[in-house]
Amino acid sequence: MSLTRQGFIAGGGALASIAIITPAKAAEFNLKYGHDLPADHPVNVRSVEAFARIAKETNGRVQIKAFPTSQLGSDPAMISQLRSGATEMLAMPGAFLNSVVPVASIENVAYAFPNRETVFRAMDGDLGAVIRDEIRARGMAVLDKIWENGFRDITTSTKPIHNVGDLAGLKIRVSPGQIRVDTFKSLGAAPTPIALSELYTALQTHVVDAQENPLLLIEQQKFYEVQKYVSMSDHIWSGYWTLVNQDVWNKLGKQNQDVIAREMAKATLAARNDTVLLSKSVRDKLTRRGMAFNDCDKNSFRQKLIEAKYYERWKEAFGPKAWSALEKYANKLA
Repeated sequence: MSLTRQGFIAGGGALASIAIITPAKAAEFNLKYGHDLPADHPVNVRSVEAFARIAKETNGRVQIKAFPTSQLGSDPAMISQLRSGATEMLAMPGAFLNSVVPVASIENVAYAFPNRETVFRAMDGDLGAVIRDEIRARGMAVLDKIWENGFRDITTSTKPIHNVGDLAGLKIRVSPGQIRVDTFKSLGAAPTPIALSELYTALQTHVVDAQENPLLLIEQQKFYEVQKYVSMSDHIWSGYWTLVNQDVWNKLGKQNQDVIAREMAKATLAARNDTVLLSKSVRDKLTRRGMAFNDCDKNSFRQKLIEAKYYERWKEAFGPKAWSALEKYANKLA
């Protein structure tokens, strides 16, 4: 079955309408679910689909409403809200949890994973278990399956990036998160953390001349209007954990917890598949919109990271338990 972005959005709109049908009983739990992704991203569309099923399975006792595109605030603000109980649920990248759960950003170690199949063996396996244990130890509930955002590539308005030398001094936006900033500093660029909601304007006004994101987000955010080149660096894989305020999770009770966990797991796996199907057409769409693609010398990137002692630094930061779990699946990192 083929899947187009238009068809995906239309389907998501229909599902969103289902989610607001009046329940058979008054809701006992009305939960807010925030994230920074667009409303038509698979993470949001499949979440809304799951929320409709959760409302049905709980006979209306649990109602969850999505707030995409940072409607509830910046990522640090949403994390603070989740921990205080002002927001009940989040989809949040591991890198953004760094200030609270340092090991959560280990998924972002540059060139750790050879392909997405290895990513999911790690994140659904021992590496993900280590991360989830640390999240829970910091007082937040986390569901087992991680959403896929994908491998990240570099876009620029000034020149294509063929090798690591082309990154020297480049003003590039990175999403907030210590490891992402350090990755591009180690590569010789000049990274600036900027929230996704502010990125288009930053590119348009040349606060930065480059950014890095998965192809699907590049197309959804219309960065083709303010960027010319796409350099296929695939330097980092990123995903989103589903987090729940621990007190709220406890109050839900086991029956509701089981429904939420089951339906969100289904949604997460469906969204992973959506990402694959949608991404197949994105490169062609971006080319037709005027973007020029090129491959990168990834070996030059990895060598620069090794010379900068990047892997040594992050091995020490994450600690032996997490690093051992990463190396069970990862490329050789030194």
